[in-house]
Parts: sequence; C-alpha cells; structure tokens
Amino acid sequence: MGDMDLKSKTSVKKALLLLPFILFFAACNGNHDYSPKPRGYFRIDFPKKAYQQYNGPYPFTFIYPKYAVIEKDTLPVIQKKDKRLINMKYLLNMQFPQFNGTLHLSYETITSKKVFDELTEDARTFAFKHSVKATGIDQAIIHNSDRKLYGVYYTIDGNAASSIQFYITDSVKNYMRGALYFNSTPRLDSIQPVLSFVKKDVDTMIKTFRWK
Repeated sequence: MGDMDLKSKTSVKKALLLLPFILFFAACNGNHDYSPKPRGYFRIDFPKKAYQQYNGPYPFTFIYPKYAVIEKDTLPVIQKKDKRLINMKYLLNMQFPQFNGTLHLSYETITSKKVFDELTEDARTFAFKHSVKATGIDQAIIHNSDRKLYGVYYTIDGNAASSIQFYITDSVKNYMRGALYFNSTPRLDSIQPVLSFVKKDVDTMIKTFRWK
C-alpha cells in the first residue's frame, strides 16, 4: 500500500509540472484565425457641411464652407523682385482653423500668351516639385465651356506637403491657382480623414466658381 501511495503522489507531481506545457502546446495548436486590427485615427468632430457665397471686390465668385475664413494675403518682399509677381492682383487664404490647414489662392490677369504659358507651366512645376515625397500625382482636366472654366486638378498622394493643387482660367484674361497645405508634418495616415473632408470643399468651390 505504501509503495502505491508513493507512486500515486509522484504521478500527481509530474502531472502538475507538465500541465503548463500541455496548456501552451494546446493553445499553439488551436484553430484560431488572427488578423491585424484596422488602422485607427484620432476622433475628429467634423462640422456639418454648410456653404456660403463669396463676393469680394474681385473678378470671381464661388461657394465656400461657413467654417472656413477667407483672408487677404500680401506679397512677400522676396517675391517683389519678380516683375510678373508684382502684377499679381490678388492673393487670398482660405483658412480652415479647426484643421490647421490653408487653401492658398492666387489670381493674376493674363496679359499675353507668353504670360499664360508661363503661368500654366508654373502650376505644373509647383505640383510636381512634391514628387520627391509623393507616391503618385494624378492630373484631371477641368473643362466647362458654359462657365469658361478650364484648367488642371492635381491630386498628390503620399506624405507630400501639399495634397491638392489646381489652376483654373478662362484662357483669355483670368487665371487662378490654388494649393492646399496643412500646417503640420505631412503624414497621410494621420490627416487622411481631414483631407477627404476638406477635398469636398475644394471640389465644391471649383464646381461653383464663376468669373464676373
């Protein structure tokens, strides 16, 4: 009887020592499907979409969001060395305070075909200078003969400083260029929800843009 008790106690001790290993291997051999969690974003309370008409003392008008603020900008001193930039009549900033972003708008009167060609080439150059950090740059043609609105819309993907740029013109007298910037380190994964929200406002502005 004594030998049987001793063997029984020894078996129990061995079983207790092996139990953690048994549970570990059972867990490893289980049929569990694991998948990475979707990328998360900080919670952002977006304002309700609401728009108003912009009617400044300029040769154009458009619809813009009520949560944006339009301010007149001035030419930096360094740019005054460029004679063509001195002739630029209007510089406006459409500020998005809650998103720390700005849509820079610049208007210029077309005085010759040479100036027109320079302006459109400048717009292309400014957009493609972001190709160093961009993963891709898409170009979409803007064409509305009823409103005499023509141009190119640049969508810049990746961690570029500017995600949207465009120019619109009547190809005869008026030219407007726009560039959207966020005043923070460009990281697409963090600003994507905001960018998608603001992009709709930029698209609305272009769709409602009119020359006076």
